[in-house]
Amino acid sequence: MSTDTGSKPLLLYTAGTPNGQKVSIFFEELKAAYGLEYDYVKIDISKNTQKEPWYIKLNPNGRIPVLIDRSRDNFTVFETAAILVYLQEHYDKEGKFGFDKDQDPNLWSESLQWILFAHGGVGPMHGQAAFFRRFATEDVPYAKTRFTNETKRLFGVLEIRLSDRDWLAGPGRGVYSIADINVLPWIRVHEIAGIESLDEWPHVKDWLERAVQRPAFQAGVKIPA
Repeated sequence: MSTDTGSKPLLLYTAGTPNGQKVSIFFEELKAAYGLEYDYVKIDISKNTQKEPWYIKLNPNGRIPVLIDRSRDNFTVFETAAILVYLQEHYDKEGKFGFDKDQDPNLWSESLQWILFAHGGVGPMHGQAAFFRRFATEDVPYAKTRFTNETKRLFGVLEIRLSDRDWLAGPGRGVYSIADINVLPWIRVHEIAGIESLDEWPHVKDWLERAVQRPAFQAGVKIPA
């Protein structure tokens, strides 16, 4: 497959998973804020398209999503959090969705901490819980319990953070940013991890509801179509 699909400044290879949706949500936010245009290609992970040689050249880890920045000599970025940070640094011209490292180093660090918390915690634990509950070829009760309980614990961490805030990072009650976008798509599909309701974490539940009300969020979770 060629990377010359379409002609817009940015090209995203993605799939309809929480990790893919993080980037498409942010793209839709940037599109609404600045008119940023992008192309996307749906990767069929059920057929292991992401393991094909052409894709491995883009991302040796064989995962979605991957970003190709045509406007910067086809610079390639993989890993969801890295893509979000890259887009925020290069295309969020007014700093609407993040913080400048030089102007606001503490806020930048605060945002990065929550990005890495989600990238190394909520996503992997939630994903493993979903795998053992829905896709594993054998029933492993210990694994299902272990990963669901750890996901719940991490939801509890978010509940503490959001107890007096609207968003994870930023001054006052916080500012909607890539720190939120980086984890909210996992929260949105809590059921697949064996968590039927968010009632145990009311601040997390309210946080998700605030995000879902955003038109760009609604558009982003539908990509790829």
